[in-house]
Amino acid sequence: MPRRSGLALPRLCWTTMPTHPSLNFLASSPTAASPSSAPWLGKKVPEYGTAIVSLDDPLLAQMNNAKSMGIKKWGMEVLHDPWYTKGTAFTAAERDRLGLRGLLPPRVVPFEKQVERIMNEYEEGFPEQRKHESPEIITKSGVTPEMIRKFDVLQALQNRNETLFYRVLLDNFKQMVPIIYTPTVGWACQHYAEIFRRPKGMYFSAQDRGEMAAMCANWPAEEVDAIVVTDGSRILGLGDLGVSGMGISVGKLNCYVVAAGFHPHRVLPVCLDVGTNNEKFLKDPMYLGLQHKRLEGEDYLNIVDEFLAAVTARWPGVLVQFEDFSHRNALSLLERYRRHRLVFNDDVQGTAATVLAGVYGALAVQHRPASDITKLRFCCAGAGSAGTGVITLIHRAMVKHGLSEEDAWHNFWVCDVGGLITRARAPEPGVVRLGFARPEEELEGLALDEAVRRARPSVLLGLSGIGQLFTAELMRHVAESASAAGFRPLIFPLSNPTSNSETTPQQAQEATGGQAIVATGSPFPDVEFEGRPCKSNQGNNVYIFPGLALGAVLSKTPIVTDSMIFAASEALAAMIPQEALERGQCFPDLEDPRAISARVALAVIVQAAAEGLAQGPVLDALDSGKDALMGHIARSMYYPEYVHFYKLP
Repeated sequence: MPRRSGLALPRLCWTTMPTHPSLNFLASSPTAASPSSAPWLGKKVPEYGTAIVSLDDPLLAQMNNAKSMGIKKWGMEVLHDPWYTKGTAFTAAERDRLGLRGLLPPRVVPFEKQVERIMNEYEEGFPEQRKHESPEIITKSGVTPEMIRKFDVLQALQNRNETLFYRVLLDNFKQMVPIIYTPTVGWACQHYAEIFRRPKGMYFSAQDRGEMAAMCANWPAEEVDAIVVTDGSRILGLGDLGVSGMGISVGKLNCYVVAAGFHPHRVLPVCLDVGTNNEKFLKDPMYLGLQHKRLEGEDYLNIVDEFLAAVTARWPGVLVQFEDFSHRNALSLLERYRRHRLVFNDDVQGTAATVLAGVYGALAVQHRPASDITKLRFCCAGAGSAGTGVITLIHRAMVKHGLSEEDAWHNFWVCDVGGLITRARAPEPGVVRLGFARPEEELEGLALDEAVRRARPSVLLGLSGIGQLFTAELMRHVAESASAAGFRPLIFPLSNPTSNSETTPQQAQEATGGQAIVATGSPFPDVEFEGRPCKSNQGNNVYIFPGLALGAVLSKTPIVTDSMIFAASEALAAMIPQEALERGQCFPDLEDPRAISARVALAVIVQAAAEGLAQGPVLDALDSGKDALMGHIARSMYYPEYVHFYKLP
């Protein structure tokens, strides 16, 4: 085909023929063909992922008129070049030939669907669409049209200038963390296919079995320090979002960069696409992932095994954070790898460390020592991965402060969707029963409100994912029990996003006469009760996971131990200044996230050294004292600023 007049196409070669060998039959005129001379009829054409069923098939004409070109660019260079890129429309064969495999969501989206998606947004943007929803829906979700607008602004900035993006976030972290992280990131995951612009991170799918090690070479970074990986099966309490869960991996690693100083070129967001059980996505033509039911059992584990083997071979020493896996997989995968790979699960361990720090902080607000945790009785709604992790770590704290294992377990009453958990209940297959199962088997399945009456707890934890679960009567019972024991009631509705919060700070204060110390999972404004200000704390995992990861990477520990998680929690609780405690804060202020992450990292490194697991320069710094080690940590942090460039030969 002749080159178009006035269009310069350097390094390109136009042809009328597709280049994949399986399409060589098009060299002869298909219109002259007959069924007997067209053995390719009914066979799948790899380039297009479908079969030509007849000589009248419209796809045949499309292929016959297809244009192709040779280019010298590779991988990310292709995706980031506006002239060459097709985004999700690159075929499977093109992805293999151009080093794009793993750099795009697995599903090939036709050109026409891309046009349709853009036109939908052109007609009405997402902030405007949000305005049409009922005020009740917006209030429950916590994501307003204005927050969506701000999210769009920041995403556009990240796509064109990452240095400026991270500097803006660093200078305004407390204000912007609800935009780049929960709750807005939950909305972004729900609308991932619609807002997809520029690919970030890597996608390893069930179609990539046996190829993952080779795929890692397509990622341009020679060194990667940290990976956040999700399989999209339980995103922020929103359920199975499949490949759309990539948004949470991206959001977490933005926090790694801003809060802990990881270099943005040395972190990698990942989504494992093993299918989805979300019926909406299975039928949605715009969905970007594999449209089949989730793999389970050995098939699932083999994919995770291959992924971990591939990334640790490509980047030895890389830390892998598991994020938003389903309850059963979260716990089983953590147990499968934690003793021989550098991994941790933020939902299990990060949430636990954050909540324990909040409990310590709440005791400090009441001028109580940390050892008084042994005098608290807990009722927990939710026994998933987060609930199990929280209960286990608080139990460990009680044992540290003097209780026996059995006496510490006696302080917990745990309910899930089936009611109170007792020893009468058979454990789920593959899940180890923990000690919190009550010995009173006759109480099996007791409803939450009745369990609260019997337990008389001073602390009510919400990790159920059920919005408005805590009634006013329920919280009044907790307040009465806490008061009788000499404590203020601790009401911690920790489920995300905002729509799943078990109660609100305003409701908690009204139910407890303004006595509650409240910590939520999603952000809420401070409230008033009878003219008195009441602090609304947020138990945000961002207090823990960036510093925990930084300490693990800098210490070069081969594993993350329970003692390191515990040390991170205690370090966080110790950061709250006295004036903040007087205001009812049970967490430190987030104005300077790097100061928090540095102190958490320090505690993790010191603990790693105590366990004989730390290696390298941190040991020399530690030998010179903790101040020297803190200086080493600070110097390791990436700071977003412009540098002077020059051209290499």
